[in-house]
Amino acid sequence: MIDLNSDSGESFSSWRMGDDEAMMRIVTSANIACGFHAGDPGVMRSTITAAAAHDVAVGAHVSYRDLHHFGRVFVDVAPAELTDEVVYQIGALQAMARVVGTPVTYVKPHGALYNTIVHHTAQATAVADAIKEVDESLAVLCLPGSEIARIAGRKGLRVVHEAFADRAYNPDGTLVSRREPGAVLHDPAEIGRRVVRMAADHQVVAADGSVLDLDADSVCVHGDTPGAVGIAAAVRSALTDAGIEVTRFA
Repeated sequence: MIDLNSDSGESFSSWRMGDDEAMMRIVTSANIACGFHAGDPGVMRSTITAAAAHDVAVGAHVSYRDLHHFGRVFVDVAPAELTDEVVYQIGALQAMARVVGTPVTYVKPHGALYNTIVHHTAQATAVADAIKEVDESLAVLCLPGSEIARIAGRKGLRVVHEAFADRAYNPDGTLVSRREPGAVLHDPAEIGRRVVRMAADHQVVAADGSVLDLDADSVCVHGDTPGAVGIAAAVRSALTDAGIEVTRFA
């Protein structure tokens, strides 16, 4: 049994990113942008509406305040300021979800923030504090073995470990930087086989060929990857064919 999530709601005004309506027919959880790296109120509402129509769990995809770089550049923000910005983003998505009639059940940091709080204790603490202050029942979707997983767990938050269908891994279990060749995978069949191994054998092959142990509750397909809908469909089909139930964690 495993959850399948996607980064969603990342269009902005007249600029379109991905196909959220199609993705909601495939995934079981949607990490919806809250306006700091992508998304706007109309996009948030339409994406939440599509998620609710297909019984997809709604999560707040929080980020550094960085529309210009799509949230993919580290920001040396003070911890107290980061806490407030994460609170603000979760609250915005909660308000829109309340209007639609579905709850926000978890939080997943985005991009550079996600990667930074794998090892940055102060920012990881700031994010965990924000989530706990808003609603301690919210789960935290994050990388296994990360600082945010450790700190969030210590604070009594539910930690949900995540793997990545379409991203290459370093030998230490972190993600290969998008600046490096081969960081993003594109072959749907290959990705489908890879995810089955993640779910069934709890393993993934790193970029150097080594085999990593990987215990994940959810697998992410990035909504902005070219061909994302086809990749997500291939992953879900491969899991189903392998007898692995795809179901939401929250």
